[in-house]
Amino acid sequence: MNNILEIISDPLQYNFMVRALSVSVLVGVSCAVLGTYVVMRGLAFMGDALAHAVLPGVVVALLIGMSPFAGAAAVGITVAVAIGYLTRRTGLSEDTTIGILFAGLFALGITLLSASDGLGVNLEDLLLGQVLGVSTTDVYVTVGMAALVLGILYFFHNELIFTSFDPVGAEVIGVPTKFFSYLLLVLLALVIVIALQAVGLILVMAMLVTPAATAFLLVRRFVPMMVVGGALGGASAIVGLYLSFYFNIPSGPAMVLVATGLFVLATALRR
Repeated sequence: MNNILEIISDPLQYNFMVRALSVSVLVGVSCAVLGTYVVMRGLAFMGDALAHAVLPGVVVALLIGMSPFAGAAAVGITVAVAIGYLTRRTGLSEDTTIGILFAGLFALGITLLSASDGLGVNLEDLLLGQVLGVSTTDVYVTVGMAALVLGILYFFHNELIFTSFDPVGAEVIGVPTKFFSYLLLVLLALVIVIALQAVGLILVMAMLVTPAATAFLLVRRFVPMMVVGGALGGASAIVGLYLSFYFNIPSGPAMVLVATGLFVLATALRR
């Protein structure tokens, strides 16, 4: 028993681990709760595209001395709105538009990063995350953004549920379905920004989709699915961070591996 308590308490003696744990839990919970909508509405590819498309915003923000949160949020929200606009404007399918913006903006971000030799940013940290390097300010920003996302989801819960499961019926009775579709995309962009430092650009989609998909295997109703998904996302973040500390492995991939392991376990035990 004492050994277990020591395993749990020893990493918390370091301030950087306390900050990393705070951010990781917020990321795990907020990603999984919003990920419930992502799974039910089939927006996984959208999440992956937005995660890669924010890279130019991060690089530009760092170049001009701003917070990478601000640059990523601005680009993410712009891209989320632009996808819907271009789909209607060009007549192309949504996944085609997403693929074009995803590839173009990610290539632009890599080009800007390679051209900025003095920026001092490691591409691996951007792609895989570096939650152990978060500052106290980063923790406060993450708390604020996670509270904003979860608050909006709570306030507009009924409308988002209605437009997700019966968009035609919602439009018939006067619910602004387009507005709530855009709102969900904006929230998706914000959650991706929240998760950047923890799991990086590449692994964001895994934290969005995997805990929610695991919850889908375990419960049948939507709200319990959000609760279970949030609990699984938070647990994956905590366990992954501890594994990272004790086994000296990257924290972001460790969190995703734990989340994936829970999904495999749920799949094996599902009746």
